[in-house]
Amino acid sequence: MIVNKKEFTGGFALLALFFAVLAIMFQPMFEGKNAMAYLDAMYNSISKGSVNYIPDLRENVKSINGKEVNLKLTYSTAVQAEQSAKLFETAGAQTALNGKELAVSGSITTILNSCLDDADLMYHNKGEDVSAKYDVEPRRATFNWWTSLELMEKELNDQSEFKIAKVSSSVMKKGVETAYNYYEIEPLNIMDELWLVIFSLVFYVVYTLWYGFAILFVFEGWGLNLGH
Repeated sequence: MIVNKKEFTGGFALLALFFAVLAIMFQPMFEGKNAMAYLDAMYNSISKGSVNYIPDLRENVKSINGKEVNLKLTYSTAVQAEQSAKLFETAGAQTALNGKELAVSGSITTILNSCLDDADLMYHNKGEDVSAKYDVEPRRATFNWWTSLELMEKELNDQSEFKIAKVSSSVMKKGVETAYNYYEIEPLNIMDELWLVIFSLVFYVVYTLWYGFAILFVFEGWGLNLGH
């Protein structure tokens, strides 16, 4: 039994309009995407535009300039060890491969800068240039760098080369990992889409309240009330 028909009708109308807007939002009206997919892509692009740490990482690498390292890295597979050897060789390091084990010696500055060169290519979606260097899929090459840097950090810490290990870890987390995760996403400055960002945030709040009040009016008009 409906206690307040006016309130119930108003709430039901708001609820119907809410779902009508929701149905429109699911239509591919924005560059072939629905509203959610379009905004998700936009916020991913804005996020990428704010995480280019590569210039700062290059400055960090300069702090360990001239350091030579001798490392023994053990990979999970012989294939990854072989692919990773090519990364270091391209960076000018000496390598010796024995199954899953890879011995590396050379300038840590040169190695890390070569790694950042590849991360920069991936950040700018130039994966074909990475593939041309190593003859593997660009994400695979980037993952091999990530794995190598993780192994390097452990080995350097074992050698008490804590400063070098810290810089290597930063390159892995802020350079390689970021480039891998954001590959094929176009970077975007938030100021380029500021009004759309503001509109989407305001709309989200209003749309949430809209649904909440619609439900409230429907149930109150129906005669259901919370009490204690």
